[in-house]
Parts: sequence; C-alpha cells; structure tokens
Amino acid sequence: MFTGIVGGLGEVIDVEEKAEGLRRIRIGFDYDPNLIAVGASIACSGICLTVVERGFAGKHAYFAIDAAAETLRLTTAEDWRRGTRINLERALRLGDELGGHMVSGHVDGIAELLTRDDFLDTAAFSLRASAALSRFIAAKGSVALDGVSLTVNKVVGDVFSVLIIPHTLQVTTLGELEPGTRLNLEVDPMARYAARLLETLPS
Repeated sequence: MFTGIVGGLGEVIDVEEKAEGLRRIRIGFDYDPNLIAVGASIACSGICLTVVERGFAGKHAYFAIDAAAETLRLTTAEDWRRGTRINLERALRLGDELGGHMVSGHVDGIAELLTRDDFLDTAAFSLRASAALSRFIAAKGSVALDGVSLTVNKVVGDVFSVLIIPHTLQVTTLGELEPGTRLNLEVDPMARYAARLLETLPS
C-alpha cells in the first residue's frame, strides 16, 4: 500500500526487452540501494512494481523492475524511454504517516490532460477519464495521478479537474506536464467498493 505522497524522482536509464511481452526497466534514483531489498514494492508513477535488481551504474544508484504485457497495456509504462522521469514512493510501513489517501498502486486506466491553466504559484488541470472510470470520480473525492494523491475539484461528465499546489509542482513530474500527456489514474478504492455495494442492493 501507498499514500500518494511522492518521496522522490527517478529517471529511466535503460529499457531492455526480455521474453515476449516482458520489459526490464532500470530507474536511476537517489535512495541508498542497500536499503532496498530485491522483492520490495515501489510505486513508479503510480504503478506498484517489484524490485528485481539493484546496484550502481557508474556513480548512479538504480533499481530495476520487470513490466509484464498487462502492465504495459494498461499504463504509461509502455511509453517509458531513457530519460523519462518517474514519481517514486516506497511502500507504506506500519507507523508511517498517512498524508494522502490509501493507494494500492493498481492502476485503473489512463487519464488525458486536456488543459493546464497556470497561476502565480498553482496550476489547474482538466483531465478526461474513460466513462468506465469517471463514474468513480466525485468532487471532493481523491484520485492518484501518476502516483500523486490529489483532491478532485469538479466533475462534468467524463472530465474532472484538480488544483496542483506549488510544492507538488516542484517535487513531482506534474510540474512538467503539457496538454495531451497521458497519466496513470487510480480511483479511490472506496468509490469502487461503494459502487459494488449499490449494485448488489435489491431494487
């Protein structure tokens, strides 16, 4: 489990095609690789991925993950290339502060950034989700976009908006985004559970 509070940024340093449908991606980062165990989970731009390798490439620390065909199909990992910057969050530990909301790292789909309005210190994003996912998105509810926990401001049909504060613009990849960018979207799991419960109620 994660909270959607990004702990650092990584950068793709190598992409290797393995077996058919499997891609090994190496990500440079600022953590001490000796503190990350092979088999640990790290949210990479919102995708919960398993560390399969760690070490140093020259002076730079890195870890590697294997992205399977389903992950590549459903997330933006398909688009990651050398130089792609990645939001990183290590798995939640007992006793850690819950600063965002509960995030599983199981991406539901893709949201497209439609518009970006920059103000003095903040930015307002308008995004489109699929009809299948937009029904789980509500004003004042939570979403995770590329692993960042955000509060929804407004929803109109399949379009929703969020406001990005200065700190988030500075410490995540959201500050770099332009209209047309695709982002990994995870809806609030509580919304999914509520919808499922309503489906099972007698009419």
